[in-house]
Amino acid sequence: PAVFASALRYVRIRCIGMPAAVVIGTAQSACLGMKDVRSPLYVLAAAAGINLIGDLLLVGNANPWLGGASGAAWATVFSQWGAMAMFLKWLTSKVRTKEATAVGGVDENVESVKAPARGILASKYKPSSILKLSSLRKNKTANKFLPFLVPVTTTSVGRVSGYLTMSHVASSALGTLDMAAHQIAISIFCCLAPLVDALNTVAQSFVPGIFSRPKSKQRALALRKTSLNFAKVGAMAGLAIVTLVTCGVPLLSRLFTTDPRVLSRVKNAIPGIAIFLGFDGLMSIGEGTLLGHKDLAFLRNSYASFFFLVPAFMLRLKRKALNGIPVGLGTMWGTFSAYEVVRTVLWLSRVAYLQWKTESEANEMEEEQKIGATL
Repeated sequence: PAVFASALRYVRIRCIGMPAAVVIGTAQSACLGMKDVRSPLYVLAAAAGINLIGDLLLVGNANPWLGGASGAAWATVFSQWGAMAMFLKWLTSKVRTKEATAVGGVDENVESVKAPARGILASKYKPSSILKLSSLRKNKTANKFLPFLVPVTTTSVGRVSGYLTMSHVASSALGTLDMAAHQIAISIFCCLAPLVDALNTVAQSFVPGIFSRPKSKQRALALRKTSLNFAKVGAMAGLAIVTLVTCGVPLLSRLFTTDPRVLSRVKNAIPGIAIFLGFDGLMSIGEGTLLGHKDLAFLRNSYASFFFLVPAFMLRLKRKALNGIPVGLGTMWGTFSAYEVVRTVLWLSRVAYLQWKTESEANEMEEEQKIGATL
């Protein structure tokens, strides 16, 4: 009961930061879409500083609503709202030429090249006006995003279903030691996964610019070259992360516990974690490429299916464990890694199909132009 009460307080406090998290994610994606990595870096680095200061000030507090896990939650909430405020200020305020010149002789044009997103909304919005819901009803641009709402939401929900079911199975059927080992494994996994998942955002940043060009053979070749280069990067990232998992997890797990029984169970999860993250680079590249192609219906339907299929397989493991059949952490992570392999193959197969379709259309257009030229 004490653990549950503490976790419930943490979740309730974190919910306060959810609106800010949505704005932060949207602003960050917009910046990356403009190939601006500096703006999110500046803002999120400042937010991390706020989070750190909040942790230092609040976690040690004895009050259950202000200290401990609740203190960490408040620190994160403060950093989220601070990051949102900084993003809005950054996007709606252009650098003043005089101030920039006084700092280092850098004019406004140079600053814009370094951070293209800065002041992108300065001539249209103020920070306060962006948060007004009435502006959404009057702004026709907002209607263009409505077709993306259901596919993107379905995709996001489909992604998390597997993680939730894994934690449920580990806590309700595998025992205390496996649950402790799972918490260590999932913590290390969540630290390593963003190293590869960033490839998804990179693909989303580059593919749309090529995809939006007029249909031609040059466009088809550019898409093929980009996809192949991304696939190479994804494969190399996967190999690197497998090495890191194999060598690093046994060492990192000792930072969480010295219990040999828990550590042995963490080792059982290493093959599943390595397979999952080994394929994660190619999966991220494939998904980012599909998003760049605006193939939202395919992703929506796929993740809607995974939302039911992955938990179904996980719950089968729970039933086996409750019936006395040995099911360990390694089996659970192995099942989860199988989902990643299927997802990767599915994404890459779809990318290959779209590429074939694009090249076929380009060849048909070229043939029609040749026929038209001979007439």
